Amino acid sequence: MGKKHYLCAAYYARMRIIKKIDIFILKQFCLLFMGTFFICLFIFLMQFIWKYVDDLIGKGLSFSVLAQFFFHAAMDLVPLSLPLAILLASLITFGNMGERLELLSMKAAGIPLLRILRPVAIFVTGLALGSFYFQNVVTPESSRQLAALLYSMKQKSPELEIPEGIFYNEIPGYNLFVEHKDLETGMLYGIMIYTQGTSFDDTQVVLADSGHIRSTADQMHLQLTLYDGQRFRNMQNTGSAMDRSTVPYMRETFKKEVDLIPFDNNFSVMDANLFNDNAGTKDIFALTRGIDSIQNYLDSTGHAQYEQYRYTFLENTRLEGNRDSARMREAVETTPVNYDTLYTALPDGDRARVLRLASERGHSGIVQTEMLKEMSFYVNRSLRIHYLERNKKFTLSLACLIFFFIGAPLGAIIRKGGLGVPVVVSVIIFIFYYMVNVSGEKLSKSGEWDVTFGSWLSTMVLTPIGVWLTYKANQDSAVFNAEGYQRFFRRLFGLRIRRVINRKEIIMNEVNPERVIPALQQIVADCNNYEQSRRLWQMPNYLRVFFRYEPDTQVISISERLETIVEELANSRDSRIISSLNEVPILVPDAHTRPFRQPRLNMVVGVLLPIGFIMWFRIWRYRLRLWRDMEQLKKQCNYIIKRLEASSPSPATA
Repeated sequence: MGKKHYLCAAYYARMRIIKKIDIFILKQFCLLFMGTFFICLFIFLMQFIWKYVDDLIGKGLSFSVLAQFFFHAAMDLVPLSLPLAILLASLITFGNMGERLELLSMKAAGIPLLRILRPVAIFVTGLALGSFYFQNVVTPESSRQLAALLYSMKQKSPELEIPEGIFYNEIPGYNLFVEHKDLETGMLYGIMIYTQGTSFDDTQVVLADSGHIRSTADQMHLQLTLYDGQRFRNMQNTGSAMDRSTVPYMRETFKKEVDLIPFDNNFSVMDANLFNDNAGTKDIFALTRGIDSIQNYLDSTGHAQYEQYRYTFLENTRLEGNRDSARMREAVETTPVNYDTLYTALPDGDRARVLRLASERGHSGIVQTEMLKEMSFYVNRSLRIHYLERNKKFTLSLACLIFFFIGAPLGAIIRKGGLGVPVVVSVIIFIFYYMVNVSGEKLSKSGEWDVTFGSWLSTMVLTPIGVWLTYKANQDSAVFNAEGYQRFFRRLFGLRIRRVINRKEIIMNEVNPERVIPALQQIVADCNNYEQSRRLWQMPNYLRVFFRYEPDTQVISISERLETIVEELANSRDSRIISSLNEVPILVPDAHTRPFRQPRLNMVVGVLLPIGFIMWFRIWRYRLRLWRDMEQLKKQCNYIIKRLEASSPSPATA
């Protein structure tokens, strides 16, 4: 009975500890998530405002209008900010825990990494569901209001919107051309204005050297001021309607002229319901209905065009010829139609009529086909955009979970907290995600890719990465171990590894010259014997390298004994011996014998002669390097032997 109570108490104590750990981890993550979310939202908002800065500056917009613009833009960018904020917060959180050895302590207590991630994973799942709800309910309305605000801002103060080098017709009744404009002063240069009333007789043309447009105080008119110009105005037409040379005109020269143009420039937000047809302003149910209606429209239009072309084809196959010739009609009905024979059998007048009719029908068909092509392109593009917007609501929500299972394991592996490494890694991952996502959406909109594939491409690419990182972190795999990669690239490119031995301040075990000197002398003798027997300067045997591998036991033995002696000599008090040890090369026992450790891989490379010859020359290079290393080794060993003999007491003195 006592044992049972003990087990129950231990169980409840363990559950209580786990609950406290969950609260601790959630508190760490949530605090960082709040900060990173607002930082990411601010960055995306600044990028969005910079895109539309020309529509905001100099328009005289009130603070309430700007506040609405910022609010709706921020609401529109929340779903995009969430994944990056989760990625950055999870990286920093678990990086800090790894750097402070908190993760190691939890694992030592028997808590696996997946159990450590569970509370935050549940919280992020709730964020993903909230993101989906936000995109389906809040974002469509914000996008609708934002589109209305942007359009209304563009209509505000048209003098700032007048482009250079093209005609501008946004002012009713005026067609304005400006050669150059000064953005700082608002002056326009090289002005040409066309105004046309209800007929050709009301046309006016104004040429001016410079001028400017300003809104009046009541915002109900535009004040057009022109300098050094001429006005040309048509008079009453007294000649033929087809003879433009008889139309008189009036020419007027002025130094300065001021015109008031009726234009309501007061800022008013247009009705947001006008943008209900945009895919970005619809929820998932409206998008589904829009997809069905567009698809039905395409199907009905295609069927109607098929019936029309079918009817036209049947009409064109009828005989255009002599209607009074019954014998010809009987010939057409009983024999296959030969249009060349029928055409040559027609009278001359009928031939011209048939050619003219065929030309007209052909031109009409081309125009109609081009019109249908353009209409079909825009309708299909609208259909693809609706599909993309519907898929985006799911992909952005899943991106929250995917980025968590990338950031959290990556932070546990890197074990670096703060705003240094995690920020760099987060930015690189998000840029990669953004590039893949934008490329997929762009190719889907153009119709080059399937819409489903293009919209889900980023999810399909990042999901395996998240699964792999989670698996590696759970297995405590050193994926980002810099030393491992350094060893790999050193071996790949044949880079040397230099010794770094420093003189010790406190020496526990003194060097025994009576044991070290004979060992060094034996290494020197073994090196001499090895060089004489192996002749490392000669080319290696191709078959032995790739197909008849034998371990070089002599070099392995020399290397092992050398490292043992170096470890003992590192306790020397002689700084010159320490300096000489740093010059002793590190021998690689198998680099000069075979390119790879797997025998089958060596055989495959040996069969592929171009690659085999490259590896063969690489083995020869390693043999020459081993020869030079042994010469350097003998030189340093002899020097160390002399230093030890000079510092050790003689037998007579002892």
